[in-house]
Amino acid sequence: MSRVNSTELTPDGIEIERHWQELAGRRRAYSWLIGIGLLIAVSGSFWFANDSNAGKFFDRLPHFFDFAGDLVPRDGWEVWRALFDLPSPYFDGSLKFDYPEGRVYVLGAFYIPEYFYKMLQTLNIAIISTVVGAFFGFLLCFLAAKNLVKNKLIRFVARRYMEILRAFPEIVIAGFFAAILSLGPIPAMLAVGIHTIGALGKLFFEVVENADMKADEGLRAVGANWFERVGFGIVPQVMPNFMSYALLRLEINVRASTIIGAVGGGGIGEELRLSIGRGHQAKTLAIVLLLLATIIAVDQFSAWLRRRLVGNQAFAFGGKLS
Repeated sequence: MSRVNSTELTPDGIEIERHWQELAGRRRAYSWLIGIGLLIAVSGSFWFANDSNAGKFFDRLPHFFDFAGDLVPRDGWEVWRALFDLPSPYFDGSLKFDYPEGRVYVLGAFYIPEYFYKMLQTLNIAIISTVVGAFFGFLLCFLAAKNLVKNKLIRFVARRYMEILRAFPEIVIAGFFAAILSLGPIPAMLAVGIHTIGALGKLFFEVVENADMKADEGLRAVGANWFERVGFGIVPQVMPNFMSYALLRLEINVRASTIIGAVGGGGIGEELRLSIGRGHQAKTLAIVLLLLATIIAVDQFSAWLRRRLVGNQAFAFGGKLS
């Protein structure tokens, strides 16, 4: 808002100008206070980090990128040999260059490279967890929706149950199940699946509460019961958004499955942890490249499938398709 000469303004205009200046001054004061507060918080965090590291935090900052430099192998082709389990000319009997040992033979001489096989395990964990989470989230969301269930107790129980399921991070739930079922992909599937039920259930019931209730009113008028009203009046409206959220959750679960794998949940995450801990540069970079390519592929596939399900008009900018 530009400044104008107060002599050109009416009394009401002068009052508006004064009020605007007060608001602008208050906004600047709040901005300064927030900036100073953030500066104090960041400074305190650095001080705490330095104190927790026995005064070595700031001393080690110049070496921040040393780890990334140590990951560079002496021969760039070693990364591709490690990725596809090809023999290395530097093989000396150690685990560092034993790439062919990880081959998973399928038929005769045909094999799947070890890291591709482990990546398939991680994708398997993510897909099964997403399917299970979407199924049970779908069942619970209608009980939590205010426009479908008038009984406050039922809504309260359904919502609190989903809150409990998503209250703890997947890695905490995985640690609990690992103590009971031992290490492996089963605890990872249970952990990611349980968290997915709570997360998708919340997203789903919010979509249901925003649904158009005219179809429900029409079905109610002709004597349809609750299940028929939900099945024929609500589900057709919300399914495209349900699928979109489920696909988005699949992308998240791929990353979560990788992290859980690093703590004993199987899959590519476990191999990444071992290769970093043993200082195997080529193996570490091969896994990182495979993870990056897989996540990009999953993201692109999910975006394409969402467009097919929801329609291109939902992604239009300014009413025009790009």
